[in-house]
Amino acid sequence: MKVYRARAGIEAMFKDCKTGGYNWEGSKANNKRLNSLILLIAIAYTATSLKGKTFRQTNQGKYIARLTEKSRRDRRHSNFWIGLYGSLWIHAWEFCSDFISIMMSNNPQKLNNYKKGLQAMSIIDKTA
Repeated sequence: MKVYRARAGIEAMFKDCKTGGYNWEGSKANNKRLNSLILLIAIAYTATSLKGKTFRQTNQGKYIARLTEKSRRDRRHSNFWIGLYGSLWIHAWEFCSDFISIMMSNNPQKLNNYKKGLQAMSIIDKTA
């Protein structure tokens, strides 16, 4: 059972590298460039996974991804996924902050949720 669980993690990593994040399969590179590309992907994958692990350890993963259901044994999203989407969340905030502020002024009953999100955003921004 332990080996099978490790296999599932390896398959998730390949999905992250191939179609889930870096689109490795669509590169159409020759052997030399493919080796260079794989090295760059390995470095970027490691950095993003470490960032995702940090987000999880600071309890900010719950703002980035859905929580795991009680019936589910394994995590829904990998550290890579959390790190990647945490970084995208920062960039989206920079792009949409004015619009979000206007929306919040129109919905004052959601202000507490908005403040929690801002606090999470500042923590994620510091760790990113």
